[in-house]
Amino acid sequence: MIEFEVPGLKKFRFSNLVLDYNGTIAFKGRLLEGIDKILDEISNKLKIYIVTADTFGTAKDIKQILNCEVHILPAEDQAKLKADFVGIIGSDTSIAIGNGSNDSKMVKAAGLGIAVIGPEGASSKTIQNADIVCNSIFDALNLLLFPELIVATLRE
Repeated sequence: MIEFEVPGLKKFRFSNLVLDYNGTIAFKGRLLEGIDKILDEISNKLKIYIVTADTFGTAKDIKQILNCEVHILPAEDQAKLKADFVGIIGSDTSIAIGNGSNDSKMVKAAGLGIAVIGPEGASSKTIQNADIVCNSIFDALNLLLFPELIVATLRE
């Protein structure tokens, strides 16, 4: 569980982290180096879900490396399916992180949406729907380890 209050906004309480796979925590189907360690630390606080179309066919093997649930979704209507997934597990208690256009609705649906600009860039739709935009997935995940950084970014 991660809890914090943003003055002028509200109190947040999160129990879930929903991540896109390719472009967010992986590049060309391979996990980014060091992502396993930081996600292992975060898994002590949040339940981690990975939602993906699995473009490169490698996401199914991630369960052996990461403490998470992997959900491979049909390739069609990804944006809606990812947003629906966040709604099913609880929008208000979920943080969603993504970079692609198909992550835009998921990021918007979550209680806290974070867009990351990774090696393959980021969709302007996702950036517009995010509460926070980070230069990398490591910067985004660091926010979850130090919620005071989120407070500093979102306070009015």
